[in-house]
Amino acid sequence: MGAAMGSITAVILTAFAGYAVAWYTGSVEGNFALLLMLAVIVTGIYWVAEKLLFLPRRKQAAERLVEEHQRRKEALLKQGFSEVDGDIEPARRQLLAQPWWLDWTAGLFPVILAVFVLRSFLFEPFKIPSGSMIPTLRVGDLILVNKFHYGLRLPVFNTKLLSNHEPQRGDVMVFRYPPQPSLDYIKRVIGVPGDEVAYLNKRLSVNGQPVPTEAQPDFFDGDSMRYAKQFTETLSDRQFNTLNDEDRPGFVPGTGAFPFKDNCSYTVEGVVCKVPQGHYFVMGDNRDNSLDSRYWGFVPDANIVGRAFFVWMNFGDLGRIGPFQ
Repeated sequence: MGAAMGSITAVILTAFAGYAVAWYTGSVEGNFALLLMLAVIVTGIYWVAEKLLFLPRRKQAAERLVEEHQRRKEALLKQGFSEVDGDIEPARRQLLAQPWWLDWTAGLFPVILAVFVLRSFLFEPFKIPSGSMIPTLRVGDLILVNKFHYGLRLPVFNTKLLSNHEPQRGDVMVFRYPPQPSLDYIKRVIGVPGDEVAYLNKRLSVNGQPVPTEAQPDFFDGDSMRYAKQFTETLSDRQFNTLNDEDRPGFVPGTGAFPFKDNCSYTVEGVVCKVPQGHYFVMGDNRDNSLDSRYWGFVPDANIVGRAFFVWMNFGDLGRIGPFQ
């Protein structure tokens, strides 16, 4: 049975490795949450089988070895041999040891389960790949996302099991990109259900009220080697900095079809949108370099992943570590 289980396990591990390689090389579109859940299920099955089947069998084999050795000693003593050679402890330990296919499955189950629970229900790390959230978040920032803040959701399926806080204006939120849900995006929540959001001539208004804006010194982006106009905006008592490119018009080009597009009105000045129920309007802080709700529409509640709140590492700039608004 051990040989058969070894072969089966080798096939399973090879499948996992093959998927990882195909994902890394871009041959398939990876889904880490699904991969982790499958790993929990597979290693969990092995872990249960180890506790209920394989370990008791190994213990029985070890006990039989001890009993046979004891009977042999007694038989030799009856024949007049006072000393019996042979140390069975190495053989006993070998019988009790897990085979490699259990080391790589049942042995890893507690660790994989802990990672799965932590990542799925509490905190998940993300890396900022683009400059759409500059100056709040920079390329290379490694951030933490609180996945419980907006409620408990079923991993992979993202079905809400328990409500907590609702997204608020000004939150930095990670969500599944509506046109391609396999991708995670990060933007700032600008409008909540029922809000009317207007971004006209590079100025933001919510429900007819201009968002207070204060000019700041120009921001120098070391990656693009360019300066941009920087402003501090105050949205729902939350302050954060945004960037504007003077050379870019307020007009929103290249918008595609998306659900509830009739809720939006586009002009040469910009866009005005009424946020439907169960959806959110999001924008990047780097206003002229962000693919956001102005282009592809609203974020459904079902797509929400969590609230970003902390930079835990940036290998190029350790001073980036800390909370952010």
